[in-house]
Amino acid sequence: MATDIVQVIRKYRRQKVTYFLLGLFIILPPVFIICVEYVYPFILSFISSFQYKDTLSLGNYEYVFRVYGRDIFFTIYVSVVSLFCVMAIAIFLGGYLTIHSNRIIEFLFKIPLFIPFVVVGHAMRTFLAPKGILNSLISLTGLINMDNPPSFIYGAPGIIISLTWKQTAFALLLVMSVFRSVDYSFLEAARNFGASTFRQITDFLLPLSKGSLGVASILIVTSFLQNFSVVMMMGDSGKAKHLMVDIYHTITYLQDMPLANAMGVISYLLALSAAIIYLRQGLKKDA
Repeated sequence: MATDIVQVIRKYRRQKVTYFLLGLFIILPPVFIICVEYVYPFILSFISSFQYKDTLSLGNYEYVFRVYGRDIFFTIYVSVVSLFCVMAIAIFLGGYLTIHSNRIIEFLFKIPLFIPFVVVGHAMRTFLAPKGILNSLISLTGLINMDNPPSFIYGAPGIIISLTWKQTAFALLLVMSVFRSVDYSFLEAARNFGASTFRQITDFLLPLSKGSLGVASILIVTSFLQNFSVVMMMGDSGKAKHLMVDIYHTITYLQDMPLANAMGVISYLLALSAAIIYLRQGLKKDA
């Protein structure tokens, strides 16, 4: 009897070691790729960002906040406003399509998912130009004068409209996958008690999908923070710029890599802050 117990323990230990080695074999390649492609370059950029006039100091960061501080707040502003617009549209449209399925509308709203950002930027330059398609349509109502039309293309309005139109398709894809995983019996019960479509979305779909929608929001706002094509093609308003445009100009024209790396580290921290906020909320919920 004792011999059988010892054999069982040894077999269990061998299996445990085998599973441990198998786990290492599975996880090490992706970890190695992440370290080579992301962690190591970031460490080099982080170290380089402290090289200021042949010395190690915070001079680059002081210069960034002094000269490009307004651009940092501008980047945060357009990202947050665009995120709000995208998620508002995706949540209510996704909720409607979940409750009242319509494949044609769903397909039409997912078309931008397959359009590159650079194409979106070029199309929006035509659509939002002072004498573009949008103002031409509005002028038919008599609300604007085409001799002195407003401009939506330069600055925050053009960037927000372009990013919202482009990323609504991606957000809708994420939101609908989350909403469709909710137990449909909740919606049926709400409908039996007379709940409208709006109440079903706000009182059932949203609370039951809050965590997954938070993950979707982080993915979307990160794409806004790092976007380059749209913000570059929307033109220069002569005022604040997106931080990605500043990095491009610093590398191309100033050829100051330490300064560009400092701005890159700041943009990374902006994206990381959104993830940290979500993780802290998740930990509080678990606690």
